[in-house]
Amino acid sequence: MNNCVMKEGDLFCLTRPNGDLTGGSEDGYGLYAKDTRFLSEMEFRVNGEPPQLLSSHLDRSYYTKLRLMNQTKDVGAMELIRERYIYNGSLHERITVTNFFPDARPADIDMLFGADFQDMFLVRRYRTGEVGHIRHAEYNKDGMTWQYSGKDDMERFIHIQWDSEPADVNEAGHVRFCRVLQPQESVSVHFMITPSWETLNKPSLPPFADGLAALAESYRAWTEDTMTVETDHPAFQRVFSRSVQDLKMLLSDYGHGEMPTAGLPWFAAPFGRDSLITSLYMLMLQPETAKATLRTLAAWQGTKYDATRDEQPGKIMHEMRFGELVATGQSPFGPYFGTVDATPLFLVVLAEYVKWTGDLELVKELTPAVLNALAWIDENSEQYGGFLSYHQEAEQGFPNQGWKDSPNCIVHPGGELASSPIALSEVQGYVYYAKVQLAAIYDGLGDTGLGAKLRKEAQALQEQFESRYWMKDEQYYAIALERDRNPVHSVTSNPGHLLFCELPETGRAAMVAKRLSSPDMNGGFGIRTMSTNAAGYYPMSYHNGSVWPHDNGFILLGLSRLGYEANAVQLIDSLLEASRSFADARFPELFCGYANEGEGVVPYPTTCSPQAWSAAVSIVIAQTALGLFPDALSRSIKLQPALPSGMNRLKIERIPIGEGHLSIEVQRITTNDDLHVKVLSNTTGYAVEVGKGR
Repeated sequence: MNNCVMKEGDLFCLTRPNGDLTGGSEDGYGLYAKDTRFLSEMEFRVNGEPPQLLSSHLDRSYYTKLRLMNQTKDVGAMELIRERYIYNGSLHERITVTNFFPDARPADIDMLFGADFQDMFLVRRYRTGEVGHIRHAEYNKDGMTWQYSGKDDMERFIHIQWDSEPADVNEAGHVRFCRVLQPQESVSVHFMITPSWETLNKPSLPPFADGLAALAESYRAWTEDTMTVETDHPAFQRVFSRSVQDLKMLLSDYGHGEMPTAGLPWFAAPFGRDSLITSLYMLMLQPETAKATLRTLAAWQGTKYDATRDEQPGKIMHEMRFGELVATGQSPFGPYFGTVDATPLFLVVLAEYVKWTGDLELVKELTPAVLNALAWIDENSEQYGGFLSYHQEAEQGFPNQGWKDSPNCIVHPGGELASSPIALSEVQGYVYYAKVQLAAIYDGLGDTGLGAKLRKEAQALQEQFESRYWMKDEQYYAIALERDRNPVHSVTSNPGHLLFCELPETGRAAMVAKRLSSPDMNGGFGIRTMSTNAAGYYPMSYHNGSVWPHDNGFILLGLSRLGYEANAVQLIDSLLEASRSFADARFPELFCGYANEGEGVVPYPTTCSPQAWSAAVSIVIAQTALGLFPDALSRSIKLQPALPSGMNRLKIERIPIGEGHLSIEVQRITTNDDLHVKVLSNTTGYAVEVGKGR
């Protein structure tokens, strides 16, 4: 069984499948807040024995229920239920013990707690450094408290309390509750664990059911406020419903509204690329998320040249961390700017947000950030021969700074690694698309001079790109240009993003769509990161042959936007086929790139799940199935539906567009396989143009 992971607000918790936090484990189990592990141990015993896990109920993102037992074979058992949720800054855990022996039995509940206040980077063994110490601990019948003094002069605390009178509490961190239970009698203990910083927080302990009910209501309200999907395709219905829950769980507010963090367990933090791509995919569900992401990233935009963090003026950050090592300058992630694609993606998401909402006020608000981002793109491109490129400056930074950021991901057919500076193909597409779309937006705002400049630059970039990246022998684009400005001659998924960006000329776009749909790229579970024909292909690799759902999301939107419905349907079919193998109906961060041979998906060993941009792919599938592309500037909505195999009905209601919402139903007319589109309601203020669909 998988580890249990959950998040709410600033807190997330990672435990073993049985619910324990095992001290000294290399798996990083713990309760975390602000990149610090507060609670490092929580181990449960009944009558001195660890119980055996029977089942896990993880169908709700915000609530975990584990069923365990201590059994004497052919005699009876003690049944144990562990229930857990995070609410209002505290982890709540309720343990219920029921006696299923035929006679009265003791039920000694023993919980061991421990705290270490380790920085996330230390837990993951990514860094070493000087840290603080636990300077005070209290153990009494009302609760336990630890206080940690950090090297960053921050006081951190954790307080644990319970709702029953304990028999014993000791300085080793044990609290024990003793009862004798009659047959089928139960006893429960509710624990509340509260991390805090600067000042100790000891909130009152509410009834367990109250917090759970409030949390469930917040999820109900979230669902009610977002679009709903109803379909006769069970696999899609299942993965979509779970994705909406997970996306809410992964939201956090860093001062400018709730934005998506990257994923659990190790990326519950604001990111540039990850948060932007997730926000892009969520526009159909919740466009306010994109606004919060853009405002947050603009607030942390680079302002100076700092090689230790790869920071440059106008650059959008890669990742922001808040732990002790960052605060003391022992880690460069406060924030770290080693990403080449976050800055153009910032502009892409702003442009797409305007298409969905018509919110030009946000453009006006963010225009200083837009101009700074454009200036950084132009300065960098001029420095590196006309293409936006990356080169590692920070000693502790990343050598590769696109979304494929592993050390061996930009590789020649002969196996040699590309030399930086490296100009990735999809990054040029993002720049092109951002400039084209912003040109139209600023024309509409009356700044026709800026619009004309951006349009001219985009055209020049397109011409230069077509002449340098096209590989005649492969009839496909190279993944990148390296230091000498020669192409890296490998067939990968990266150029698939160019379809979304509408950069390729028509004939070449068709070739890209065809190659992405061929067996060397799509083995039946989604498009691989690298062709099986490439010398560097390795299906168990992180980036050289695996399948990343979010990568497929960009390609899906491009296929749909350019009218390659058959290719889009094939890709949706592949992803939904893969989804049947995923635990808890979650698209993982990635999975191995083996072909579909009837054995299901081969999981990648250390994948993160839930991962925000993977969860958001279910929304991309819904958008692609409708062929839905709004444009606020022309006040129009284009629909070109393409239902996947096995889906004969798709009803999506309350899609937020423009001034209101759009509700649509698509049905397959089985006699000739045509699709019938019915607009159920339209309060957007935009005209709907429906294509034939197929």
